[in-house]
Amino acid sequence: MDAKLAEDARAAVDAATWAPSVHNTQPWLFGRRGARISLRADADRRLTVADPDGREAQISCGAALFTLRVAARELGYEPRVDLLPDPDRPNLLADVHLEGRAGATDDNRRLYGEIRRRRTHRGAFKPDPVPEGLLALLRQEAQREGAALRVIVDAHTQGAIAALTVAAEHLHRLTPAYAGELARWAPAPGNPRREGVHEAAYPKEEPRTEPHFAGRTFGRGHGWGAETAAGDRPEEPAAGVACVLTTKGDGPADRLKAGQAMQRVLLRAAAEGEVSAAFHTQALEVPELRAFIGARFCAGDHPQIILRLGVAAGGFTTVRRPVGEVLTEEA
Repeated sequence: MDAKLAEDARAAVDAATWAPSVHNTQPWLFGRRGARISLRADADRRLTVADPDGREAQISCGAALFTLRVAARELGYEPRVDLLPDPDRPNLLADVHLEGRAGATDDNRRLYGEIRRRRTHRGAFKPDPVPEGLLALLRQEAQREGAALRVIVDAHTQGAIAALTVAAEHLHRLTPAYAGELARWAPAPGNPRREGVHEAAYPKEEPRTEPHFAGRTFGRGHGWGAETAAGDRPEEPAAGVACVLTTKGDGPADRLKAGQAMQRVLLRAAAEGEVSAAFHTQALEVPELRAFIGARFCAGDHPQIILRLGVAAGGFTTVRRPVGEVLTEEA
């Protein structure tokens, strides 16, 4: 029985590692003891310049936690989650107990099927609209995890948030330490590391959209990046639908909720409409801009993620560390 549990736990963690994370830092560690899987933040993978308090790392771990839940159900377990179970161990983010046997549902299977297919998009979208019905569904999905997905419909608000991402990107480029941190997580072509944002994960030339949301400079002026095939270049590059994911509070539990909500939204968007997401969190890494966005556009709630949703032309590839590097069998 324990051998079966160990095999299933390993499979669930393997799926969880495919969650999105800031700069693909994969800032998580897992431990298993019996039917309990523990999720810990890996402090060595936190972005000390862009994310000094670990907010984005906690959101990333929340996304891995939701993925673990989906995988556990697909394997026939009902996951019981204890968030932040030990105040004296702040890096211990959750204990997931694989309880009983539960039949996998068709709905859960649809989400599970997107875990390894989902990719972060970097660039423009096709002009195809995201259906209103799907956007309404995605709002409900975020609410199920204790967060709110605010769809930005006003053109001036969308333009303002886009401009703030551009301003934040300029501020980042004025910080030498930020450039060094980005270089650590955007390796040169041919690097064998199974982490970070590799050349095949971003375009060589960033297409312009209206409004324009600034992307990260992963290529750092070296001309790196994936070539976009002619058939994958939208004739009318579109920004897609801008959204802000928010929470009422801003503590570790709220950030874990935000990460779970984000991954639920991403998997649902992919499953129901082949819709992808592009992330633009630069402005949320500048405290003054984050406070402004929360007060002006989020009714005082705390903005956790800025993203665009749309139909991608083509796709990017990504890398993940093997499960053996992130999972420990505990005595």
